[in-house]
Amino acid sequence: MCLDCGGVSEPVSPLCPICGSARQVSHPELDRLSIAHVDCDAFFAAIEKRDDPSLVDKPVLVGGGHRGVVSTCCYIARSYGIHSAMPMFKAKALCPQAVIVPPRGAAYREAAAQIRDLMAPLTPLIQPVSIDEAYLDLGGTERLHGAIPAQLLAKLAKDVETQIGITLSIGLSVNKLLAKIASDFDKPRGFTLIGGTEAANFLAPYPPGLLPGIGTRFSEKLMRDGFRTLGDLQHCSTRELVDRYGEHGLTLRARACGEDPRPVTVDRETKSVSGETTFRADIGDAAALEDHLYAMARKVSSRAKEKGLAGRVVTLKLKTARFRTFTRRQTLPHASNLTRVIFDCARAMLTAELQKGRTPVTYRLIGAGISDLVPAEVMHDGYLFAEDLEKTGRREDAIDKLNARFGEDSIGTMRDRRIARK
Repeated sequence: MCLDCGGVSEPVSPLCPICGSARQVSHPELDRLSIAHVDCDAFFAAIEKRDDPSLVDKPVLVGGGHRGVVSTCCYIARSYGIHSAMPMFKAKALCPQAVIVPPRGAAYREAAAQIRDLMAPLTPLIQPVSIDEAYLDLGGTERLHGAIPAQLLAKLAKDVETQIGITLSIGLSVNKLLAKIASDFDKPRGFTLIGGTEAANFLAPYPPGLLPGIGTRFSEKLMRDGFRTLGDLQHCSTRELVDRYGEHGLTLRARACGEDPRPVTVDRETKSVSGETTFRADIGDAAALEDHLYAMARKVSSRAKEKGLAGRVVTLKLKTARFRTFTRRQTLPHASNLTRVIFDCARAMLTAELQKGRTPVTYRLIGAGISDLVPAEVMHDGYLFAEDLEKTGRREDAIDKLNARFGEDSIGTMRDRRIARK
């Protein structure tokens, strides 16, 4: 099948007999594969290069300033060893000539919405994973469109290139796990197919870290334990893997064989709502940390209210000046999405943390979040002091509406005023 015109021809030839393109794929299960993972290539950086042609041949880093982290980097920058989530100062040390571009969320959201609009006619079964990637189940759509899933995806990739100006990498297989692995194989502008009958043999020579969800540390542990390839895991019993790795071992062998029963689901459940900020300079003062924590509590509260959610568990995240990251969690007596409740709980955890050590510690990042989510309309059900919290909620809603009308931080507490001046 030609990736440029979508034409299918037999026998296979080096050039497409219809359009002359050399970009072709061939696979014995080509007409039977229907689960796809679609991933935008270096999405944020690609949008920046699209909108500013002077950046096309330059290493581009999207993210915060010197003390921030790399949100996305282009493929030129990646050739220097830079990757997402790398501290910006480390990235600049690897590539001093890199161009740092601040994130433009509105531009990325607009492009993502345009891509979703192109996906929508293909199938109702679309599961967004993040702003720049999604799973599609195209099973049963051949009669509707008069084309096999692979042809529909090739046209999608071409439409995104011509209409939106960025490229996609696509993985097509029999389940989500294999589709995800396939989409990572030939970036950028890749189109990789993994068949169901070949899955185990295909995966066998690769290291355990190929599987999504297996991080560097667990992968290194597996390799130290003698599981240097996915083939080694395939030949081990599930019982032995559970004995060694507990809950992680339950699905390890099946995934190493390419098995994944998860369906493509339209509604992706939100599991948490969070926000974090990296400081311009390290902070050790408790009052200053509290002010930044309050700002994050406000952000979490706003995001949760927009989604109609509340959380039973509050999380505090801290990163020290030496890049040690840790989290603390506290369960509330009731679910909440109120700034005051989130902040009070997170502040108590922060205070306890600051009182632990005798040696002063400075921090470069603070964050807050809520999880164990429930619909906002039931968050105070059965709580003895629900009336007091409802009054707090009405007060926060009133402040939010005034700020929306007259400008951010036009009204608020003294702490809000201090934060606005920072």
